Amino acid sequence: MSAVPTTVPEPATAAAAADTPAGARIVCDGLVRIFRGEGVEVVALQGLDLVVEPGELTAIVGASGSGKSTLLGILSGLDSPTAGLASMDGTDLAALSGRARLEFRRHTVGFLYQQASHNLLPYLTAIENIQVPMALARVPRTERAERARELLALLGLRECADRSLSQLSGGQQQRVALATAMANRPRVLLADEPTGELDSQSRDEVFAAIRAINDTYATTVLIVTHDAGVSTQVRRTVEIRDGRTAAEVHRRTVDGVEAVAEEYAVLDRAGRMQLPKTFVTSLGMRDLVRLDLESDHIGVWPTTPDQARGGAAEERS
Repeated sequence: MSAVPTTVPEPATAAAAADTPAGARIVCDGLVRIFRGEGVEVVALQGLDLVVEPGELTAIVGASGSGKSTLLGILSGLDSPTAGLASMDGTDLAALSGRARLEFRRHTVGFLYQQASHNLLPYLTAIENIQVPMALARVPRTERAERARELLALLGLRECADRSLSQLSGGQQQRVALATAMANRPRVLLADEPTGELDSQSRDEVFAAIRAINDTYATTVLIVTHDAGVSTQVRRTVEIRDGRTAAEVHRRTVDGVEAVAEEYAVLDRAGRMQLPKTFVTSLGMRDLVRLDLESDHIGVWPTTPDQARGGAAEERS
């Protein structure tokens, strides 16, 4: 995050909303989130753009303070953007009323926290915890039990149904938390560092459970993670840097084996692009660069301070 005074951009217009990709599950267009306190404005998101298609399993990565958790807070309906558009299945999340926001969080989106205790009640068994969201949604009792056992079986926890949380390992608790987040059949699962406090074996089990949810129910999944073991196992990894989507890595597999991983810079609607820091550092780029438009590509060239000053002098003469 950057702590700087700033001017709030204009909210997204109806025209901007109409210009969003058709059929996308999640759309963020020029998303801005500013936190204010004690005379300082902290800009967590600075015009972030993101499009996620139905059924995608996507990792979100970035340094601490880059805006990852802020993004999940807005997409979960727990927070609202300062400006820009955040929509899910064409619904503008900022326009939801209090009642509609509650229904959205109850039925459309599930949230998995880093600590399983944030999803679970310690005095209930595994199967009872999974049924809590369904009880709040007034799902019939018999349907609740059936759905809970279905999820426990899918996530490899059939034998844990009647165990208390104290009888479960950390990885098992997190899988019960995942089942709880999926109890009301949300179309989107948001996971904030879900493997961050687990050992390698438990991490693999939890990620396999998330993949099972994605494969079985075609649930759209966004995982915020610092875990390279997770981010390299998804087809799409989105990097957030300084409150904007900066780069993406797309992975293609052939016969179950990763064939190639290609990195792309993200070009926003205004034509802005963040160059990878390793590129900028290795070429000593700063302040100004020279652009050349070729028939099939754009060249980006470093300039020296003397070249930059010379160019400015020529323009003035």
